[in-house]
Amino acid sequence: GIAFVLSLPIALNREMKNSGAGLRTFPLVTIASCAFMLVGRDIYQGSDAEARVMYGIITGMGFIGGGAIFKSEDGVRGTATAASLWNTGAIGISVAYGRYEIAVILSMVIFLILNSSERFKAKDKP
Repeated sequence: GIAFVLSLPIALNREMKNSGAGLRTFPLVTIASCAFMLVGRDIYQGSDAEARVMYGIITGMGFIGGGAIFKSEDGVRGTATAASLWNTGAIGISVAYGRYEIAVILSMVIFLILNSSERFKAKDKP
């Protein structure tokens, strides 16, 4: 539940920007990351295999994020969405480990960056 709630501000931002990933994708990524890590913690209990579960999540988030990036003659789009997906995986892992302060900070920082950085981006030339 905590992972779900912490993903909502990010998901709402991406949904409002019509980024392709939004209110369905971000919560699913966060919840799945949390669930995989919770199961890994329960089964492997501090062994190296537990770390491999985390590495798998990190790699998987990179793979999913890569699918959000589109390159065209006009430039590259989707990098913020890709990075946000990767970060929501980190939120899920943080929640699974009970590191709520990390999860909350990640959620707030991602949300602030997505909402305040737009004005600093270079404008397209006509």
